[in-house]
Amino acid sequence: MKIDSASALGNLPSSLRAELIEEFDKITRNYREGRWEASELNGGRFCEIVYSILAGHLDGDNFPVNAKKPSRFKDSCEKLSNAPTTYSESARLTIPRVLVPLYDVRNRRGVGHVGGEVNANHMDATFVLHTAQWVMAELVRIFHKTDTATASEVVKNLTDRTVPAVWKIGDVSRILAPSMTLANATLLLLYSELGAQSEADLAKNLEQDKLGNYRRVLDRLHRSRLIEYDRSKGMVHISPLGEKEVEEKLIH
Repeated sequence: MKIDSASALGNLPSSLRAELIEEFDKITRNYREGRWEASELNGGRFCEIVYSILAGHLDGDNFPVNAKKPSRFKDSCEKLSNAPTTYSESARLTIPRVLVPLYDVRNRRGVGHVGGEVNANHMDATFVLHTAQWVMAELVRIFHKTDTATASEVVKNLTDRTVPAVWKIGDVSRILAPSMTLANATLLLLYSELGAQSEADLAKNLEQDKLGNYRRVLDRLHRSRLIEYDRSKGMVHISPLGEKEVEEKLIH
């Protein structure tokens, strides 16, 4: 069930609603594609949009036209608790308190800075995804313009709808679509990482024991200009045409 933003968040101005849905979709899409760092970075912008929505709501539904970044995010979120108690506790207290650690993942963890002993990007991106889903569910509950049963169904689908297409476990990546062709699986793996990948790593991740046979797949993709395959170095890049193929046909 796709989000019907017009009804699920019908009490929000269309401009803010569009920003919110767009940013949430970026988080879920980047996570599904295995782009952990991009997923986390979008989490910061998502927080700013949600803050703008809550601040406008708690000011008598005096919403800004577009979301704005507050100067001191944590302090600004804490000030929302001063709103009259006639507003819901979720809008005044719970969501603002959840936004602060979500925002901190962007500013204080590995996604924002280089360094540290362990790259926690996948773990952090999972936190960003599920926290953003919970926040979206709460916003639907507060702002929906539909019946309770429909709103509950939207919330259920918000929290259940994302499964990554590429699953990383240790130093191995697996495509979670066993029926996908080898060529398409290759494109999806290349799309999920920044930069080039070696033919050996691709073959390992796709469980291709005979590298000579797998090279024929890479050759076909190269001739179609979906990838750039340097046989002499064993390195593979996805092309802009290949990226378009993934985005239009392989990611749903």
